Amino acid sequence: MERKRVLVVGGSGYLGQHLLAALAAGGEVDIAFTHHRDTPPQPLLHALPGLRAFRVDLRSGDGLRAVSESFGQPHVIVNCAAISVPRQCETDPAAAMATNVPSSLVTWLLSFGNDNTLLIHLSTDQVYEGVKSFYKEDDETLPVNMYGKSKVAAEKFIIEQCSNYAILRSSIIYGPQTISPVAKSLPIQWMDSVLSQGQQVQFFNDEFRCPVYVKDMVDVVLSLTKSWLADGKAVQVLLNVGGPDRVSRLQMAESVADVRGYSHSIIKSVSASSVDRGVASPPDISMDITKLTQMLGIKPISFQDGVRATLAAEATILLGEASTNFAENCGSIKTVSGPSATSLMQVKSKTDINEGLNSYACSC
Repeated sequence: MERKRVLVVGGSGYLGQHLLAALAAGGEVDIAFTHHRDTPPQPLLHALPGLRAFRVDLRSGDGLRAVSESFGQPHVIVNCAAISVPRQCETDPAAAMATNVPSSLVTWLLSFGNDNTLLIHLSTDQVYEGVKSFYKEDDETLPVNMYGKSKVAAEKFIIEQCSNYAILRSSIIYGPQTISPVAKSLPIQWMDSVLSQGQQVQFFNDEFRCPVYVKDMVDVVLSLTKSWLADGKAVQVLLNVGGPDRVSRLQMAESVADVRGYSHSIIKSVSASSVDRGVASPPDISMDITKLTQMLGIKPISFQDGVRATLAAEATILLGEASTNFAENCGSIKTVSGPSATSLMQVKSKTDINEGLNSYACSC
């Protein structure tokens, strides 16, 4: 029997790497991924040696032919690739549209001349205007920034062109670091790093999202993938994918503080209007996920539990790195003494913190 093939576009990114790890752990499909840099992330290839890596420019489609020739037509394509920083999209709208609307990818998919591929496309909660709570999938999309506009255009293009698709409107995705660490600031880790300094930090009290734990997002993609590979029934679905909790940045920081034992006195509540981020941001794009839970039977974990899981995973990663470094320096390990996982997580430079502040202000 022919083995099924799954292609993760943008597989070197945050969600992409977590998805690749989960697919590889299942061992049931052949897996390939695309990346846009000159070389793929080596730690990822070393950790998951069965992966096939292809360099692809999504704007032009360069590199997709090599996928056809070497890997073949994928049975499932998961498109995680995007310019996802709203300020960057605002600065260069042409690049945002060229990258976020997957015209070259869909054109390549249609070139196979059949309906044997399911396209799972990552969209965003920023397609909504943000003037009410708990948007449903059939609510009107009125994005307030170029990032959201590019994602609405992508959704419309896919619905018009593709026979089988699943569009996932994702909220903020958070969780542990990836196998090959991503450059962008991760929200929980960033909050932990700045709060660990013991100095007062400002957080918005009037912008609301439904952050989703990365493993829940992966489960959604895996569920859709397995169902398609099992029966091949036509799929045309659009889903909100978020966590169960509607939270502000302020409430997110308070949850991190509660888990880590930081004082709430260093968390300062401010309005989003107090900071000029150079891009409009919707105030409330919390989402109703009833359709998701009913259709797939997946119930995302609470934000507080997700924070606990994230920080526990980070502690394990850091202890593993400390053990490896000790072994490399001393030749062997009998016991590892010194900084605990907690204190290791708190060792951050001012540069790290500033990068986190700049990045997370436009995190999506």
